[in-house]
Amino acid sequence: MRHASFIARTVFVQNNDVEAACRILNRILGREEIFDQFRRTRFYEKPYQYRRRVNFEKCKALYNEDMQRKIEFILRKNRVDPFPGSL
Repeated sequence: MRHASFIARTVFVQNNDVEAACRILNRILGREEIFDQFRRTRFYEKPYQYRRRVNFEKCKALYNEDMQRKIEFILRKNRVDPFPGSL
């Protein structure tokens, strides 16, 4: 019987392969940004540093959203051929 690879951040060790389980757990924690949150709360973050980080994250999110929209626009399939007659 096959089981899910993880349930609620619980990683199953298969065939005593602890290294693979650690890699999976690290990937899960990295994807959920738990490591980033841990690194941020490890030391006190001054108010100006907090403001800079939050503003940077907002700008980065706006940039990524705009870039994703542009990429989707370019890659859509139903647009008119921009270069008629070309191969």
